[in-house]
Amino acid sequence: MNIELIIDYLSALNTHNDREWYHANKDSYKDANAEFEKFLQALILEIGKFDSSILHNDPKNLTFKLVRDTRFSHDKSPYNPAFRAHISSKGKLPVPVGYYLMIKPGNQSFLGGGLFADMFKDATMMVRDYIARNGEEWERIVHEPVFEKYFSVQGTALKNVPAGYDKDHPQAEYLKFKSWYLEYPVKDEELKDAELFLAKTAELFRIMKPFNDYLNRALMGFQMPSR
Repeated sequence: MNIELIIDYLSALNTHNDREWYHANKDSYKDANAEFEKFLQALILEIGKFDSSILHNDPKNLTFKLVRDTRFSHDKSPYNPAFRAHISSKGKLPVPVGYYLMIKPGNQSFLGGGLFADMFKDATMMVRDYIARNGEEWERIVHEPVFEKYFSVQGTALKNVPAGYDKDHPQAEYLKFKSWYLEYPVKDEELKDAELFLAKTAELFRIMKPFNDYLNRALMGFQMPSR
């Protein structure tokens, strides 16, 4: 596993973010992508030690394309210089929630978990309802000392508690949320030793697992909208 090769390629893509350079350096992309998939395979095996539901995954099916959708963006650069993957029992789908990894130069890498997608109104309502009914368990998870050492719950949120929920509910602040996720920032320096980074990543994902499990219980039966 050579993460520095990944960083070198992505740094170059960031500097030369155009189609001509990308296609002229396709071999470099293939080499970097192969290293990323090697890392994902090793990570899957490590996560599998505490979450066997993800062991069936093929790394090739967990990654996201570099190509950006620029239709509604002021930034028209065609590529996102980042290697990204989501590992869950159903691969890279946003639900069920799982373990998210982004490697991006410039100290923009991070590890994530939880529900990032706030466009699925049914999912948001299911999680709100579950928190409203199971608030004490939620509090135990998000205030576990080792969890609080590394994570705090983030997400897009409303200004007020939505209609249908008690504005004085003990978890009222979390009921305002439309998504509930975790992010742990990773500096470029931490990526230089692939084995150390692998071990740390697996350990942080182990710590976030109860949070993911809670959300997945809330999302039991959720169906992804058909296109």
